[in-house]
Amino acid sequence: MFHRSHRLLLRPIWPEDWQALLAGIADEAVVRNLARAPWPYLEKDAREFAAQPADPLAPRFLITRAADAEAVGCIGFGPVGDAANDPGALELGYWIAQRHWGQGYATEAGRAVLDIAATLGHRELVASHFLDNPASGKVLRKLGFEPTGVTQERWSCGRGSHAPSALYRRLLGSAAAGHQQAA
Repeated sequence: MFHRSHRLLLRPIWPEDWQALLAGIADEAVVRNLARAPWPYLEKDAREFAAQPADPLAPRFLITRAADAEAVGCIGFGPVGDAANDPGALELGYWIAQRHWGQGYATEAGRAVLDIAATLGHRELVASHFLDNPASGKVLRKLGFEPTGVTQERWSCGRGSHAPSALYRRLLGSAAAGHQQAA
């Protein structure tokens, strides 16, 4: 699955993308904000991630700039990785290479992925961010995610420890329209 936004092309992650993944994510400032990526992030980690099979109902994308195909980061959604949450829920996850922070790429890619999730028939996505990463919370709110008011300890492989995280949810498609009408 591919999606073109104003400045970005979201495309499937292919095994040969491992070097672009490694170049963007092998940065402690990026990995410490993620739940599942280990630190240090090594070539084998990038190769394994790029080789994972695609799930047509829970896609993940390499975020590239449409103008020059430079990899900016990754985004997608899939089953929630934390067993404390609803096991049937789908969670939005993303990372942007540090050299591309502050340029609106996470928000632009996030809008595209929300459209894709709604088109696939999903009714809701959840997301979270570590409390010491308020920029991610700002992105989630720009995307229409609502804070649930719940803060919980969440494991971070990159940190090697638990850290407090804020939980969010976003209704999609007809579920969002029904929620707005009821409110």
